[in-house]
Amino acid sequence: MLKHLREGSRLTVRLAGELDHCCATTVRRELDGLIADPGVRTLILDFANLQFMDSSGIGVILGRYRQMRDRGGLVGVINMNRHIARIFHMSGMDRIIRELDNPQEAAQA
Repeated sequence: MLKHLREGSRLTVRLAGELDHCCATTVRRELDGLIADPGVRTLILDFANLQFMDSSGIGVILGRYRQMRDRGGLVGVINMNRHIARIFHMSGMDRIIRELDNPQEAAQA
């Protein structure tokens, strides 16, 4: 479900399919394993292939945001479709997590 690319201190993770109650625990574990390295300072979540997200997915994202924030890191999102963007904005995540045009934009944040 997750593909990732590490470039220095930036980790870009592409999620695919659905991020819902059925897979939230697995995604949470995988993301936690990827960001366990304290050298990861920026986490970019790429939603290009994410088709659906529910409240469990919001919880996964907010939990990783808290972890990154607590270590002084940043979280950004890219490539949201209309459905994901609507959930992102309705949940208020847009107030704490930046929507970026591309992963490199995070370096300018």
